[in-house]
Amino acid sequence: MHLRSPAGRSFRLGFHDVTGSDPGELLTVGPGLAVALVALALTGAAVAWLGRTGYGPAILGSTARATVQLALLGMALTMIVRSLWLTAAFVLLMGVTAGWTAARRIVGRRPRWSELAATTGAVAGPAALLTVALITTGVLPARGIAVIPVAGSAIGAAMAGAGLAGRRALEELTARRGELEAGLALGLNPRFVRLELARAASSTALIPALDQTRTVGLVTIPGAFVGMVLGGASPLAAAVMQLYVLVAILCVTPIAVVAVTWLAADGRYDAGAPNY
Repeated sequence: MHLRSPAGRSFRLGFHDVTGSDPGELLTVGPGLAVALVALALTGAAVAWLGRTGYGPAILGSTARATVQLALLGMALTMIVRSLWLTAAFVLLMGVTAGWTAARRIVGRRPRWSELAATTGAVAGPAALLTVALITTGVLPARGIAVIPVAGSAIGAAMAGAGLAGRRALEELTARRGELEAGLALGLNPRFVRLELARAASSTALIPALDQTRTVGLVTIPGAFVGMVLGGASPLAAAVMQLYVLVAILCVTPIAVVAVTWLAADGRYDAGAPNY
């Protein structure tokens, strides 16, 4: 039920709906939102601390970093998308940052240059090739506003998959060292033995991407879809774009997972994979 005041403002019973507000806003920006964000971060960190997960401080640190990074991105994005050179530089920065994050997650310390280079290639390489191919074939416009989200979604998914796959591979090699040594004692190829031991565990990194794709539209409504619809795009165009993003993730994530598993089996990450 709507009520209209003499001043021309529209109200819905139970909800304050001012017609002059931005229809594209999903959240009302103001002190209430700031309080909600702080409360959410503190609650997540507190539960993680009480549960002795060891990730309580990481939740607070990640929240603070995200706040600063998104603020800087919001101020710089308008300038970046106007230039293809700046767009390319920004995508390169995204790739290196993703490679660093995944490599550090895998080895649990500051990665060496060789580890960083190998992981960045596995994480950002497929996404970069995919983006170039789409631009070359005319599927993706050669504009920053289109290139950055497409490349970023693929790089981000590959980063998450690679970090989890590499970590699980090294943990499995460490836990099953006796089996590894038994296989080597039989004269089997070291890389073959490590792959056989680590492959199943590292492959679980594909599960989040698979579940996300299987349940899209039923369990989750992606932010990109909602944003496009609120921005004026038709629901069909938004659905096609979101479908592309999900399928692209299912393309680059297995590449990153398999590549990082091979790197771990080849002893490129020194923890858990000794060079016999």
